[in-house]
Amino acid sequence: MTDPDRGERDATLVAIPEPPAGGAEHFGELPWQQLRKYAQLLMQEGELRGLVGPRELTRLWDRHILNSTAVSGFLPTAGKVADIGSGAGFPGVVLAILHPELEFWLVEAMERRTDWLELCQQELQLSNVRVVRARAEDLVGETTFTAVTARAVAALKKLIPLTLPLIESGGSLLAMKGARAEQEISEAVTQLRKFKVDWADVYDVPIWGAESTRIVELRKL
Repeated sequence: MTDPDRGERDATLVAIPEPPAGGAEHFGELPWQQLRKYAQLLMQEGELRGLVGPRELTRLWDRHILNSTAVSGFLPTAGKVADIGSGAGFPGVVLAILHPELEFWLVEAMERRTDWLELCQQELQLSNVRVVRARAEDLVGETTFTAVTARAVAALKKLIPLTLPLIESGGSLLAMKGARAEQEISEAVTQLRKFKVDWADVYDVPIWGAESTRIVELRKL
């Protein structure tokens, strides 16, 4: 049977740029193969599942996959990491590929998104990933993490109460932010004090193959 939407989907796929050259040399052969397979899954399923819009697919590599790698240098050398509001898997799936030595919990409240994350876990053979259908606040008191990551979840004054109770002493919240990062920190002074943030800093992080981005790190006492 002919799929009436196939032509439209194929037209969208044609517009998606190829991954940058040299990825295997930069990331290693196996991680690069997994990143490319992840991109293929997103190209095939991302729009249909409502995870990535058609315009975003044209910037899949630089704006989403490679952008997610910015967090990599801030992760601990060992321990457990939670990606809150994992959605399509940015940055959680990308980081799990690059850091097989860490345990990642991909925390997402929506069932269709956790279904997607479980598919990624299986297809990419990510033995270090656990998909959790829950809100961040549901996990408080059940477990703690060495680090928590978040991308496009909420402003810091809302994100801090959701995530800091999940972070162990000495651990960090690593939030991907934009031009308003310093302003968000200023607006969250009350929350910073209440949830015992030791210090906060903003980093402009260069990214291989893409534009630089900004990471806010909040270290917990």
